[in-house]
Amino acid sequence: MEVRPLADADALAISAWQYPGRDSTYDVNEVFTSEQGVWAVDDGSKLVGYCCFGPEARVPGIDEEEGTVDVGYGMAPDLVGRGLGRSFVAAILDFAVAEFSPQRFRLLILSWNQRSLKVAEALGFEQEGVTPSVEGDFVIMVRPVFT
Repeated sequence: MEVRPLADADALAISAWQYPGRDSTYDVNEVFTSEQGVWAVDDGSKLVGYCCFGPEARVPGIDEEEGTVDVGYGMAPDLVGRGLGRSFVAAILDFAVAEFSPQRFRLLILSWNQRSLKVAEALGFEQEGVTPSVEGDFVIMVRPVFT
């Protein structure tokens, strides 16, 4: 998988994604733009998801930390649960290393999203705390950049 600039067609496709059940909190009800710092993730032939970094990946109450890059992402609903999570997030982290040269990564994952929490743990992230938001409690997951 690779991270690449977001094209208009990608943004339109992402805005149409509808997640089932509780995951509908991840529905994107706007059309992203590359100016918002959103990137596309594909497998060479198909849009797999999107990612963002820094302020776009944070929730209110979480401040920027020197040397830390905040990472946010979303996978296409038809691909969720198919065992692609680790390679999807790993590609995003590899891109972030090349693009931002961070010392550490930080993810904010809704506490009920066990699938995403397991992917983060499998990639070496550890829980640093929890922060409440209007969407629910977010688990703060951190990991140093492995060199």
